[in-house]
Amino acid sequence: MGGTITGALRTAQSGLLTNQSALDAVANNIANVNTVGYSRKEVLLESRVVAGAGAGVQIGEIRRAIDEGLLKNLRSEIGTYEKFAAQTPYYDRMQEMFGAPGDNISISHIIGEFTQALETLALSPDKTLDQAEMVRRAQDVTQKLQDMSDAIQALRLQADQGIGNTAIRITELSSEIGDFNDKIIRYSSTSKDVSDLRDLRDASLDELAQLIDISYFYRSDGDVVVFTSAGRTLVDNVPATLSHNSASSVTATTTLAEGDLNGLYVGTAIAGNDITNDVTGGAIKGMIDMRDTILPNLQSQLDEMAAEIRDTFNQIHNRGTSFPGAQSMSGSRSFVAPATQRIYLDPNNSVDDVNITLFNNTGDQSATTTLDTIMDSATYGNDLSSRGVANDWTINEVATSLQAWLQANGAATATVSAATGKLEISLNSTSLNLTFRDQTASANGSAAGDAEIAFDANADSVVDETVSGFANFFGLNDFFTDNLAENIYETNVISSSFAASGATLTIRDSTGIMGTTISITAGDNLTEIAAKINTGATGVTASVIPDGSGSRLRISHDSGSSMTVTQASTNTLLTTLGMHVADARVASTLSVRSDIAATPSKISTVAVQWDANRGASGEYLLSVGDDTTASELAALFKNNNQFDTSGGIASLNTSFEEYAGAIVATNANAADDNKADQNFQESLKDSLQLKSDSFRGVNLDEEMSNLILFEQAYSAAARLITVIQNMFDALDRAMG
Repeated sequence: MGGTITGALRTAQSGLLTNQSALDAVANNIANVNTVGYSRKEVLLESRVVAGAGAGVQIGEIRRAIDEGLLKNLRSEIGTYEKFAAQTPYYDRMQEMFGAPGDNISISHIIGEFTQALETLALSPDKTLDQAEMVRRAQDVTQKLQDMSDAIQALRLQADQGIGNTAIRITELSSEIGDFNDKIIRYSSTSKDVSDLRDLRDASLDELAQLIDISYFYRSDGDVVVFTSAGRTLVDNVPATLSHNSASSVTATTTLAEGDLNGLYVGTAIAGNDITNDVTGGAIKGMIDMRDTILPNLQSQLDEMAAEIRDTFNQIHNRGTSFPGAQSMSGSRSFVAPATQRIYLDPNNSVDDVNITLFNNTGDQSATTTLDTIMDSATYGNDLSSRGVANDWTINEVATSLQAWLQANGAATATVSAATGKLEISLNSTSLNLTFRDQTASANGSAAGDAEIAFDANADSVVDETVSGFANFFGLNDFFTDNLAENIYETNVISSSFAASGATLTIRDSTGIMGTTISITAGDNLTEIAAKINTGATGVTASVIPDGSGSRLRISHDSGSSMTVTQASTNTLLTTLGMHVADARVASTLSVRSDIAATPSKISTVAVQWDANRGASGEYLLSVGDDTTASELAALFKNNNQFDTSGGIASLNTSFEEYAGAIVATNANAADDNKADQNFQESLKDSLQLKSDSFRGVNLDEEMSNLILFEQAYSAAARLITVIQNMFDALDRAMG
């Protein structure tokens, strides 16, 4: 005892104070037996030595009972679990909107009802009630597509806002952890117990792991450094700030790849600090995947189906007409330069033609001709055949010649013009009606068959696109419309291994060539092509947009104007890529043409027929009960159609109803997979959590044992102090 009574007293005092602190630790353990995140404190005692001699006891360390390796594994699994859990509400909302394939609210069921309405109309094409029912069912389809698209974009906006809110919370947690670091270092330097501060810091780390994937390590001074799995620092000497400026609205063409959505930045909001594509776990990863992959893929599937409905249905609808024809027509195709852009009528065989007939109100022929006839006539077309290239006419020339013929054959005030960028026809007559009938030859009564219309979009005498059907090319008698400008072009879904062939591209709008021509080198990938377009062209933005297992090259006009994207005559790049006016947004804007919706009798149910026994040498006629076009429309929805790869659904040859069912089933399967992954991850997380809690948790039996032990030690030290006090009293009396 140090050899002196005073030394003995100090030794006993150390035992008293040390065991008192140990009892405090035990009491704290018992008090926090049900506190989430609390770790049991273990008191480690050690002998105190002064000048080489024993001087009692002291607390060497109050240690937390934790397994750091287990905690790291647990936090990693928590991050994965939270990624799936964050997506569950979105899947639940989509399930409510999409329904199961057999549900009455599902798009597949609604398309099935539209198909039945078409079949009924084919049986009685002249019945007003059946016409109205067919239009109503068509509107149900377009409304469902719009509702589904709206729901998808609303969920994307919700996810984007969730990313912004989560970024704020991550910043707060980073600051909290940094503050705990400072306190732990400061108090540790004065030998104060910081185990409870470490518990509080762990609680912040646990929550941070729920929000974003993290890795971390401890420095020797107790400081913790936290960074993302990709190596971006979140907490060090100065905690990082995570930021995301949420969008105010989101549409089908709003993407991160195009820069329409803001990134997730660590520190200053510059491209180099954007970690959006580096995040691998946590709730924020689940929302990023929803916003940028899962929901856009679903939208892509809807747009593919909507575009196929529009294109295939309109092609057949443009072949026919309502009875007894139309008194006005408004095309849907946009022309950026109708004075120079050209069409070629059947450039390969040069035999197809387009019959143009005016009918009276009873369906009898009033006047008839063909497109080739009036275009090559000095009376109507200034004898355009003399130009040296057969069937080669500008859009304005077609409009001028057609107007001249109509005015010369009873519609004296008829107008035909492409001044608005679309072909507009108005007879300005209530007694005449116009029809177009594609034929396999020019002679009257030739067999009906889609005429081949080749389009020279950049006026370089090279065909850029070929379309079946004259009225279909111009969109003169469309049933479905989307009213979208041709201001976005995109490719088909392309694999990551794509390598381009050499090509020279040109982008034009109504002002002319936008920038310069763009030279594509053989071997370029989509990203390199996009970069060259952005460098060479002005007023457009090219981006590579993820779609399913591949990507699309998308080119957007910065001002929203219609444009064309063409290649040099010997190039095949755009053909290989499947470059076309983008189908993105179609599902959200598709509708039944307004005049048909208002007047269902304008549906194309009949077709122009030839009667060789009429007149001197035969005449064309329209019959109110003809079901030719109505039957073709019904057959379209009963038979298979070719769908392109889109949104993760491979190319399919199937019916519209079955493709709609595939969309619904794909969404349902994704929701089920997410739920299964979440359940599995939850089991794994709970198992690790149980192991961690068992290791770090408070055992009351063990604590009671420690309580008795430290109480006895305390009592012994107190007894020793009493003995020493008696010794001092005796010594005092002896010296007294």
